Amino acid sequence: MKKRIIAISVIATLMSCIVSAQEQESKQIEEVVITDTKFSQNKSKSGRSIEKITEKELEQRKGQSVATVLSQLAGVEVVGNQGNAGKNIDLFVRGGSTSQVLILIDGNPIVDASSITTTYDLRLLPVDQVESIEILKGASSVLYGPNAAAAVINISLKKADKDKISGSAYVNLGTQNTAETKKYSGQEANQGFSINGTKGKFSFLTSLNSTEVKGLSEAVGADFEEDSFSRLNLNQQFGYKVSSRLQLDFFANYDKLKSTYDDGSFTDNSLNFQKSEQFRAGFSSLYKYTKGEFKINSAFGLLERTFHSFDAWNGFSTSDFKSRNVNVDAFNKYSILNTLYVVTGVQFQFFDMNQFTPYGDITGNISKSNSIDPYVTAVYNSEFGLNLNAGVRFMNHSVYNNYLIWNFNPSFTFEKINLKLFGSVGSAVVSPSLYQVYSPYGNLALTPQENLTSEVGFEKRFLNNKVILSSAAFFREQDNSIVFTNLFLPPWGQYQNVSGVNKSKGFETNITFKPLEKLSLSGNYTFVENDEKIALFVAKHRANASIAFDITKKISWNAQYQFINHRNVAFYDSISFSTVNKQIPAYYLFHSGINFQLLPNLNLFGAVQNIFNEDFVETVGFTSRGRNFKVGLNLKF
Repeated sequence: MKKRIIAISVIATLMSCIVSAQEQESKQIEEVVITDTKFSQNKSKSGRSIEKITEKELEQRKGQSVATVLSQLAGVEVVGNQGNAGKNIDLFVRGGSTSQVLILIDGNPIVDASSITTTYDLRLLPVDQVESIEILKGASSVLYGPNAAAAVINISLKKADKDKISGSAYVNLGTQNTAETKKYSGQEANQGFSINGTKGKFSFLTSLNSTEVKGLSEAVGADFEEDSFSRLNLNQQFGYKVSSRLQLDFFANYDKLKSTYDDGSFTDNSLNFQKSEQFRAGFSSLYKYTKGEFKINSAFGLLERTFHSFDAWNGFSTSDFKSRNVNVDAFNKYSILNTLYVVTGVQFQFFDMNQFTPYGDITGNISKSNSIDPYVTAVYNSEFGLNLNAGVRFMNHSVYNNYLIWNFNPSFTFEKINLKLFGSVGSAVVSPSLYQVYSPYGNLALTPQENLTSEVGFEKRFLNNKVILSSAAFFREQDNSIVFTNLFLPPWGQYQNVSGVNKSKGFETNITFKPLEKLSLSGNYTFVENDEKIALFVAKHRANASIAFDITKKISWNAQYQFINHRNVAFYDSISFSTVNKQIPAYYLFHSGINFQLLPNLNLFGAVQNIFNEDFVETVGFTSRGRNFKVGLNLKF
């Protein structure tokens, strides 16, 4: 299969070159991105692999979560996305694990300092608050610091309307079925509203969203009880335009989640439940001057999680986790020439956590860390097609050794044939999480994981920009990888560094085709091969395809296809008290949705997930969803 797919990619590349020789030069609509420089620039000037999910695309896929939408991108694997709503989610990009992926919301890192990987829990974010998502692949630690070794996912929330005061409200209902069940009652409910607008120099946005889900057991088993999930989100934003040059913005977010959960793979428990509350607040400012822009992003986060559980050893017990994080990132763009500008900045981050469990307590006066990192990036955009992006960051950590990390990213655009060639190479460092160091399974001797990542690729547009073909080959080496190792003595397991270098390599191909203004098609394929010690949970082959069609001015239809190859995984067997290795079979999924514009301000949508009711395993021992339906109404006022 590997040889067939490589051959198809080569043939597609050759065909694009043949067609390009016959086409005429045409102008393209420039797409603006911000993630690879922290400032807005045309995507054509970027030499990185960046994918952008626009507001229109999110509107087309109503009924899908942020995790579901991300899972359909090249190189992105979201494990747990197809399970019970309360199931935790793991994120892999180009073979990199969850700890190597950094998630931003409006430019601020979003972390849970008390979790194993520190990565933000995507279950906390309702898709209805999201305006767009950018995914920057490859090492990006120069601009964004630790955890940006494999990718940066920058989520932009919806902003206030600039011209008027307006509002929206929505409600939708969905089913919750496995492949064996056929319940058509509404067991998933989502509802919310938003009011926003601008009056003079002031702008505001207030949105409230809630979700309630029941109907599925988290673990797989006969006659297991249904596990529930509920979520409440409040998003508040204020803006003040001091002058044409200075903009001030403030935000506050509150997220509350509650769910019941089981004891693990194939193991039911009707008494377990957990609660989590997150509060985030921050301030950003943007000042524009003749030669550039100066910006500050700052945020404070507080997350509290409580697990109530029952087991044979401890009886009823409670585990409390509390973490804080602070981020202040001040950076400046200065244009030396029309073709050359420099981004300089300094980022401060602070993390601490408290943990109170039957297995031991940890307090924040011990479990904490901070870093102060200055960085500089130079961007050169020539008038003849050459673009260069290079930078360095000095990582000054309070616990670990200092590191100098770097990146170099050239690209060249042949405008006459609409062809862009690009490449990048860069280093990254992933520090151990506080949990991996200070928890009962922690290891004070852990050292940071070091990464070296490179990629080379192209983007080709032809047939008057109706077809866009891109492909990139990537390679990553990681030294001192951190893994969980079983022990024969208490605490029976510990996080340890793996000696030696482990490698991840592969390639991904994207193609989009827009034969008509009302019709668009896209597809992608990803091949990833990891060394054995870091190969778990990552599928070697993945493919996605989608179609969107505006049937009339008021009716639009879309569909998606996903193929996930077999995966080698490991899970904990609570009966044998050991870790078991297993291979999960390959599977495919089809989804579809339709939107009706009933009135100028009223929209009705319907969606079907897993149309063919595929019976598959996403996570061993845990439930996977079968065919499910969702319908909803959206009102604008």
